[in-house]
Amino acid sequence: DAPRAAIGRIVQAAHRAHPLQEVEAGAAVHELLVSLRRSRADVAPDGDPVLKALARDAFRPLTVAEHAARHQMTPAALRTAVRRGAGVGPKEYLLTIRLGRAKELLAATDLPVAAVARSVGYDDPAYFSRLFARRTGTAPVRFREQQGRGTPDTPPGHGPHPGHP
Repeated sequence: DAPRAAIGRIVQAAHRAHPLQEVEAGAAVHELLVSLRRSRADVAPDGDPVLKALARDAFRPLTVAEHAARHQMTPAALRTAVRRGAGVGPKEYLLTIRLGRAKELLAATDLPVAAVARSVGYDDPAYFSRLFARRTGTAPVRFREQQGRGTPDTPPGHGPHPGHP
């Protein structure tokens, strides 16, 4: 369902004469890639159990060493297993899952950025905002605006674009 929703947003952005068309399409493509990566990790029936467990626990404040210990592995063995299964290291894998979920929450809810940060495993909202901006190229609040979900005090007529999911 998540990949289909992302594809729908790509199609809508491509058909809309909107000044942020390229940004919306780019964000939707990123969401598609994240959702496809996530589906590979935690839905595939024959998927790697280590990746499934990491995806399940991605929002818990655990270090790579703690994740490894939970699987009776050394951090090096965990890195090897994750790189083999996902093509990236454990930190990148977890970060991709966390930021993907943060994007979903920012696009679909009115939760404050601090609450989004906490729900994806970051206790420090300022750190989360810097990390999000560094990785996505835009601040969380701006990302939400680009998704057509202004702030709670958005004036009438300036909210979500009609037809935007």
